[in-house]
Amino acid sequence: MKTSVRRSIVIVVILLLSVAAGFLYQLIWDKIDRVRYPRQYSEYVSQYSSVYGVPEYVIYAVIQVESGFSSNAVSDAGAIGLMQMTPDTFSWVSMMMKRNAETGMLYDPQTNIEYGTYLLSYLYIRYNRWDTVFAAYNAGMTRVDEWLLNSDYSEDGVRLTSIPYEETRQYVRRIDEAISVYQRLYYDGL
Repeated sequence: MKTSVRRSIVIVVILLLSVAAGFLYQLIWDKIDRVRYPRQYSEYVSQYSSVYGVPEYVIYAVIQVESGFSSNAVSDAGAIGLMQMTPDTFSWVSMMMKRNAETGMLYDPQTNIEYGTYLLSYLYIRYNRWDTVFAAYNAGMTRVDEWLLNSDYSEDGVRLTSIPYEETRQYVRRIDEAISVYQRLYYDGL
């Protein structure tokens, strides 16, 4: 009888230690992920999320993937700032917003987040699907519109079933992954 009680105690202790180790492991990885997936510029993200109806975690994911939160980032294609907007796109968004903005303002975090969030909102109204929005944010609306009309890439003209550009395909995947992490860490797994 004593051996069976000891065995039961050992099993319970092992189970408790396993649960504690799993909890500790998750806690450590959550802390690491919070460093890798920060919520910098939260006042602007929160403000423009509310103004333009784009979930905060989407904005954070785009910033993370586009610039890694570097407001001075400039891509090889000439995209600037946190949300990596090209001067041409910035001018177009300025016109849509009925504002007169200079390209240098793209380095300003508040301006970049506002204009980038406006663009995400505009694209969502146009496409009504986040993956299509992300594809258009990366490859442009003209290309996405062409893909939606092509049965090789869309069965219904509304949803992309595949993306012909590897860069855009990977971009959408990376945004989706970042959204998952932001939701898990900060938004209760929405």
